[in-house]
Amino acid sequence: MKKKLTKIAAMTMAVGMAMTSLIGCGPSDAAASGATGAAQVTTAAESTAETVNTQKQQTESGIPKYIFLFIGDGMSYPQIQSAAYYMGTAGSSGGVETDELSFMDFPVAGSAQTFDSTSFCPDSASTATSIATGNKTYSGVINMDTSLTVPYETMAEKLKEQMGYKIGILSTVNLNHATPAAFYAHQDSRNNYYEIGQELIDSGFDYFAGGALLKDTGADKDKTSIYDLAAEAGYKVIKTEAEAEALTSEDGKAIVIAEQLADADAMNYQVDVKDDQMVLADYVEKGIEVLDNDNGFFMMVEGGKIDWACHANDAGSSIGDVTALDAAVEKAIEFYEEHPDETLILVTGDHETGGLTIGFAGTNYDTYMTNLGNQKISYAKFDEEYVAKYKEEKTDFDTVLADVKELFGLMKAGDPDASEDSALVLTDYELQRLETAYNRTLEVGAAKQDEMSQEEYVLYGTYEPLSVTITHILNNKSGIAFTSYSHTGLPVPVFAQGAGCELFEGYYDNTDIYNKIASLTGIE
Repeated sequence: MKKKLTKIAAMTMAVGMAMTSLIGCGPSDAAASGATGAAQVTTAAESTAETVNTQKQQTESGIPKYIFLFIGDGMSYPQIQSAAYYMGTAGSSGGVETDELSFMDFPVAGSAQTFDSTSFCPDSASTATSIATGNKTYSGVINMDTSLTVPYETMAEKLKEQMGYKIGILSTVNLNHATPAAFYAHQDSRNNYYEIGQELIDSGFDYFAGGALLKDTGADKDKTSIYDLAAEAGYKVIKTEAEAEALTSEDGKAIVIAEQLADADAMNYQVDVKDDQMVLADYVEKGIEVLDNDNGFFMMVEGGKIDWACHANDAGSSIGDVTALDAAVEKAIEFYEEHPDETLILVTGDHETGGLTIGFAGTNYDTYMTNLGNQKISYAKFDEEYVAKYKEEKTDFDTVLADVKELFGLMKAGDPDASEDSALVLTDYELQRLETAYNRTLEVGAAKQDEMSQEEYVLYGTYEPLSVTITHILNNKSGIAFTSYSHTGLPVPVFAQGAGCELFEGYYDNTDIYNKIASLTGIE
């Protein structure tokens, strides 16, 4: 009893002291005022039963009953701002304009450092571990300490076990990829895909949705499919949009795999999505429907292909997937508007990818963001549908240039559609870069870093030389540049709205995202 009373008092202090008059943060003014008053009680031992009961009621009024955690993988300030700038200029008649993403209007914005136990340029497994558990670990490790012997319990596991919340895990990439896995799995390697899949089932979480499971029958394809094991464990396994749309809370636990899959069996990049195809926002909307209950829920939603696009230095695809994540956030905002005193929405990133920057040496102080609107296809789909054919058929360079014009807007000088001041006309230097890259694609193609010279790696990374050179040129002509094919050490923003959101102000470590949620909910 004493332990319970102490916990109540501690929770009251954490929540009550944090309440402010910020619009969109916490409960109503009356509830906030009551919570602050209750926080003045110093110890449970000094409280009467009546006061303790009042504290408990007031504390509970400040606990976020519905928690949305949106993680843009690889998304930091440059990814967000480039999307906002592009959306603003794309809808304008000229000049410099911005179109704020929905979460940019949240009343609270903080910043989180992202380093892990390996590097200042961390990976998704370790950074998601920090967010999910409040602990640092090595890159590539999921919810295990640096001795690789002690597992960490995640906020999602604790919210389910201690608070009885329903849990949803969504991602545009594979559901046993690093970030989603960090909310239910405990592995010394993020590459233990089959074992992570087994833990997905064992979690008992209520709703999974996104890309297909990697290596669902094991690394050697000799094990029982994770999907079959999930069905045996009581999950409804769904692989069509019709079944997904028909899903209700009455169906029980569900694993929903997107019907239309793309590279690595992940969901499509937004730029490649067809009009009638379900996207991340649709799966969030369905998740709200099936998870909603009087006790509460926690939903982690990952925009995973922002990271993949930035690894490939594809700014156009990155912008598309940031806006897709924003559309998903809007579904949570709609729910928040119906439950403003009980809902907390957080939007953050796990790390930055690519060293993206707005500004390029070749464009000085100018930017031409509207150029990116000429990109009609992701680098991955271009590889699959065009580059593969070029390599097989040894397509001539002029034919390739016609496709580049159609799909990316880049054209040779003298092209009938090229005006003298067009920012999309290839200079002699750029045309030579493109032809050199094309020849390398035909002769070598994508290669591993240790099979390349330093110059080759700087130019192409491990991507198809033609594809990455096209996006590099289009990026640069738009006034955008990348410095890396890997992750960087930039901090990430943390946007917050709803119950307890004021706790997320300031500059802190990514482990504090967990700590702040724990202090609000009382999980331990």
